[in-house]
Amino acid sequence: MEVDTMRAVGVVSREELVAGDGLSFLRGIIAGTNPAPPFADAMNFELAEADEGRVVFVGQPSPRFFNPLGTIHGGWTATILDSAMACAAHSTLKPGEGYTTLEMKLNYVRPVMPDSGPVRCEGKLIHRGSSVITTEGKLVDARGKLLAHGTETCMVFPAKPSAG
Repeated sequence: MEVDTMRAVGVVSREELVAGDGLSFLRGIIAGTNPAPPFADAMNFELAEADEGRVVFVGQPSPRFFNPLGTIHGGWTATILDSAMACAAHSTLKPGEGYTTLEMKLNYVRPVMPDSGPVRCEGKLIHRGSSVITTEGKLVDARGKLLAHGTETCMVFPAKPSAG
């Protein structure tokens, strides 16, 4: 799997981000009408699917993410899982809502290696309340074997168009 190096990378204005609903924004990233976040480009993964309460990221672990033990650093695994779980929450936002992650819990099941990929990371909604969202995520290798899984809690709040 090659991450699309021709896709636009960047951030949108806060006004643009909170003007529409979360699912439309995520689908805009997939369609290329919204830029992909810069960190996803650096981490070699991308958003591939988005529905309300469910998203899928795909990625390719590579030796550039090795830890001193010669396996993919747990931070790479945590980042793709956090992205999937947080974007599952993001997909439920209404115009004018923002969110932030309050906590995340991960379980590492198998080592991630370059030949584990391309990997698939699915984030799913568990619960959507007025102020708290909980999600879960699963990372599987190219053969469908579970590599890691986790849960995340996000807080929802009214988002102002500008940070000032």
